[in-house]
Amino acid sequence: MYSGTRDIARSIGVDGAVGCLDGSQVVDCRDDSALAIHPIVPHAAEPLLEAIEEFDPVTFLFAKDSVLHDGRGDPFLPFVGLWSKRSIRLPTVLDPSHFAEESSVAALVSLGEESQIRGAAQRIFERAGEHIQIGFFSVSRRDLDANWGMVVRAAGVTKATALGAIAAHYGVSVEETVAVGDWVNDISMLETAGRSYAMGQAPDAVREVAHETLDADSESGGGIEEAARRAGML
Repeated sequence: MYSGTRDIARSIGVDGAVGCLDGSQVVDCRDDSALAIHPIVPHAAEPLLEAIEEFDPVTFLFAKDSVLHDGRGDPFLPFVGLWSKRSIRLPTVLDPSHFAEESSVAALVSLGEESQIRGAAQRIFERAGEHIQIGFFSVSRRDLDANWGMVVRAAGVTKATALGAIAAHYGVSVEETVAVGDWVNDISMLETAGRSYAMGQAPDAVREVAHETLDADSESGGGIEEAARRAGML
């Protein structure tokens, strides 16, 4: 989320547009103004929340640049805080009114057993698939009573759409952009950018779509610098 990204961006001197939540938010760091917001549409709230109630995973809403949670989410806040440290505790997150505003819920995150997550996802796809997209991830932390998770976001929004919005903000074409990525949610961005680089530890699916693979990896660091040098920016 932007609230979890802003301080990092400013600390490294970024004073313009940043894309967050896989493209769901594009914000100008200079004044915190939203350049593009892509929330989950309000009429998808009912099928979403009914599926969550049926399969009962622990659920969070990312809304108004904060993490909304209820009492069940308290033990999971250190993990969900990877997205943002800004959180609001509510009596329940399973309230359709949270989706009422067009700019409200940017994402829904659920954590639980794999059967809970896959069951809820299947039900959501059956009833609201045209309006949403779902990403799955494993949870390997021993301090959490969950081993699987999902992120639900608005359909049609990706890191590629964020890259397009940022390019437009600066008055350049996407062919003039350079992208670096290391995971499958970066694929659309790497395919779209004029020049793209996969980090050294990236899986094969990511390496295959990038123009080049960097020597730098998550252990060595320095990937952004190496990409900038290869692209002739330094």
